[in-house]
Amino acid sequence: MPDQKLVHVIDDDDAVRDSLSFLLRAANFDVATYQSAAQFLQTFTRDMNGCVITDVRMPDVSGLDLLRRLRELACTVPVIVMTGHGDIQLAVEAMKAGALDFLEKPFDDERVLAAVRQALEARRADSERSGRRSEIEERLASLSQRERQVLDGLVAGLPNKTIAHDLGISPRTVEVYRANVMTKMQAGSLSELVRLVLLVQAS
Repeated sequence: MPDQKLVHVIDDDDAVRDSLSFLLRAANFDVATYQSAAQFLQTFTRDMNGCVITDVRMPDVSGLDLLRRLRELACTVPVIVMTGHGDIQLAVEAMKAGALDFLEKPFDDERVLAAVRQALEARRADSERSGRRSEIEERLASLSQRERQVLDGLVAGLPNKTIAHDLGISPRTVEVYRANVMTKMQAGSLSELVRLVLLVQAS
């Protein structure tokens, strides 16, 4: 995944941006800096990777405003907010608005790096789950209507005879459909088939 180690740093304070950029680059992260949330939003795309570190108090578009805007855009990029000393209430509000973590100024370098690593790992895991769901959804879409009906019966825990009775077909025919479902879904067992379907349903 391209730019998976990219950290977007947003702060209207030049010194803070420079300090964080230096720290992150020294730890082998790629860094993009922005003077404002508005500037960041101009470059924003829904498939943007990496994570965001943003100050919570900024003119025009604040860090909280940015979080709410990203939520409206259905953005899944993890966001870490930076707060001044004593801004715990703001930090909590930011977490409720979707922030993954918050950092209090002045920063501890290791705390910053640990938060960024956690955010990028969360992003990587989300992307893998998303990719996995898309793959399973494609397999489900390849099923015929009857195969999908048999699948629904299997996931509901129904035996072949019950599925056959419900669908008005023979148990032998259900076995044929079941074999097709297992092949198309690339499932080696009934338990694996159920897990695949539940993964999509949980999304």
